[in-house]
Amino acid sequence: MAAVSGGSRVLSVGAFRPARVVSNAEVVEKIDSSDEWIRRRSGIVTRRFASDDDTVVTMAAAAGREAVARAGLDATAVDAVLLATMSWVHQSPPAAPQVAHEVGALGAAAVDLGVACAGFCHAVAMADALVRAGSARHVLVIGSEKMTDIVDRSDRALAFLFADGAGAVLVGPADGPGIGPVVWGSDGSRSTLISHAVPWTSLREQPDIWPTMTMAGPEVFRWAVGEVIETARTAVKAAGLEPGELAAFVPHQANARITDKMAASLGLPESCVVARDVETAGNTSAASIPLALDALLASPDAPRGPALLVGFGAGLSYSALVLDLP
Repeated sequence: MAAVSGGSRVLSVGAFRPARVVSNAEVVEKIDSSDEWIRRRSGIVTRRFASDDDTVVTMAAAAGREAVARAGLDATAVDAVLLATMSWVHQSPPAAPQVAHEVGALGAAAVDLGVACAGFCHAVAMADALVRAGSARHVLVIGSEKMTDIVDRSDRALAFLFADGAGAVLVGPADGPGIGPVVWGSDGSRSTLISHAVPWTSLREQPDIWPTMTMAGPEVFRWAVGEVIETARTAVKAAGLEPGELAAFVPHQANARITDKMAASLGLPESCVVARDVETAGNTSAASIPLALDALLASPDAPRGPALLVGFGAGLSYSALVLDLP
């Protein structure tokens, strides 16, 4: 397959949202908090929790099938599946090959990406490169998370934030560049800010203690609004645009306060639609950006044009790029 002369673009979006809607009132039954405090600190009103039958694989496959169908393609046209997730609790086998099989992308290359909340933007950048290089014609990019498997529901700092779901986009060839250059990086010196305090091997010594994720919230907040925002600005410049030309801003749905501060710092125009899916979806890590994209595009006044995507999270890892909305 020869390299394409044009570029790549997002052809379609798909999503899977678990059926169970969980209110703040239900969450606070296990933590010392209140609905008012959660709304003020995070902007979250409700979130979705997966059922026992919902897994990272089944949710990813549902979102992926919807994205392929919306593009009007057969799943056999998918050449590669990139799955961003931090909550697949099986060391092996990887989840992506199972997702490819469930979607019907038989024989497609399939890879798990473990870049936490930055994973989806990383995966979109890789899909763009695969298409432009001629290594694949259609790449299915999915973010799928069952965060309820890795978060302690009695942890006052985290239990109200995280939730479950999956979102997907199908990336394919275009006459010109529909996905801008990615600006990304990492800072391993701060790896403990979002982490599992102990590895899965600790279960050998303490089988009754399930390893769960911890996060230094204030430090992560300051990093996101103070440093990651510069990555976002650089991505806009790399795409040859100014903030005033953006049609939409879709950051990782970590916290409404982070989104608000980022939007204000970027100096976005009133015409730019800012994704606020966190209000009803919670923080779904690698799934949050594609879920927010799906919600934006489903609205009656869906934006059209360039959208800035920004992912950031454990690692610490971060990535940002501009793409044309389908």
